[in-house]
Amino acid sequence: MNIAYFTHSLASCWNHGNAHFLRGILDELITRGHQVQAFEPDNAWSMTNLLADHGEEGLSAYREAYPRLAASRYAPADDCEQMVADADLVIVHEWNEPELIAQLGSLRKAGAAFLLLFHDTHHRAVSAPEELRAFDLSGYDGVLAFGEALSRVYRSQGWGDRVWTWHEAADLHRFHPPEQEQERQGIVWIGNWGDGERTAELEEYLLAPAQAAQLPLDIYGVRYPAAARDMLMRYGARYHGWAPNAAAPKIFARHTATVHVPRNFYATTLPGIPTIRVFEALACGIPLVCAPWEDAEHLFRPGTDYLVARSGAEMERHLKAIAHDADLRASLIASGLETMRARHSCAHRVDELLAIVRQVSPVLLAGENA
Repeated sequence: MNIAYFTHSLASCWNHGNAHFLRGILDELITRGHQVQAFEPDNAWSMTNLLADHGEEGLSAYREAYPRLAASRYAPADDCEQMVADADLVIVHEWNEPELIAQLGSLRKAGAAFLLLFHDTHHRAVSAPEELRAFDLSGYDGVLAFGEALSRVYRSQGWGDRVWTWHEAADLHRFHPPEQEQERQGIVWIGNWGDGERTAELEEYLLAPAQAAQLPLDIYGVRYPAAARDMLMRYGARYHGWAPNAAAPKIFARHTATVHVPRNFYATTLPGIPTIRVFEALACGIPLVCAPWEDAEHLFRPGTDYLVARSGAEMERHLKAIAHDADLRASLIASGLETMRARHSCAHRVDELLAIVRQVSPVLLAGENA
C-alpha cells in the first residue's frame, strides 16, 4: 500500500509531540513493506525554531535513530494533487494549514481513489473549536482521534462510525530500558512549558514535591519564559533546555523516577488522554508518578503500572518511596513494561490502522498479509 502522511514536521520534535508517534508509525509501516511518504511544509514553525536554537546539529539524533525516514517539503503553491497521485491512503494531521486540508478533501470529493483520513492529536476541538471549524473536512472518509473523549466530540458533530479512537504509543524498538543499568539519581521531567496551561499544577505536583523530598530535579523542554525559569530556580530545579526526543531513553536511564503532569484539558474536558510521555516513560522502564488524571479508557493499571498522586503531599510521599524502596521500583518497572509490550507499541497502532483501512476500503489490503 502507498501511504502519504501530511505532518507539520517529521524531523523536528521542537514543541511538536506528534513527531514522536509519527516516526514510530511510519518506520513500522516501512518494516512491513508499505511504501511511505511524509510531506511537511517549508519553514514549518517547529523546524524553524529548532534550527534557530540548535542548527543542523539539532537534527542529528533523529537522523541517527530513524535512518529510513525522510520527508518531502512543499510550498503553498505546490500541486498537492501530484503529491498524492500514487497514494492509496492519505492521512492529514490537524497541525496543517486549512488550505491544504481543504485541497486534499476536494481531490477526494472529485473522485480521487485514495482513502483520506484526518488525524487529530490536540485539544483544540474543545479549547478552540473555532480553529477546528476553519477546516473543511467534508471530503474526508473519516477521523483518527487520539482519545475516546475526542472521538465523542466528532461523533456529536455527525461523524458517527467514521471516527476511530487511535491512541498514541511508544516505539519499542527505540524506547526501552537501557541494555546496561547505570547509577540513577533524582527526578526528571521532559515537557514543554507551553502557554501556561499547567503552571500551577507543575508547581504543586513537580517542583514543590521534589524539593520537599530533597530529590534533585532535572527539567528538559522549550518555551519556558523568564518567569518560568525563575520559578525553577526558586525550587532548585536544573533546567537543561530542549532535548531531542530520540535522546529521551538515555535521559530517563539516568534518573530514578519521572512525573506526568497532564495539561488541564486532558485532566478535565477530555479525560482519559495521556501525554505520549506516559507511554515513552513506561516503555523505558522508569518509575512514573501521575498527577490527578483519570484513565477513563483503562489503558493502564493505575497503582500498578504507575502511582497516582492526588495532592502535592501525596506526590512527595510517592517520590520518597520510589527513591528508597528498590522493590517498589522493580515492581513499577516490570508492570509498566508488561502493559506497554502487551498493548501500546507502535506495532499495535499499525495493526489498528490497517484494521481501519480494511473496514473502510477492503480492496486496499486485499491479498496482503500485513
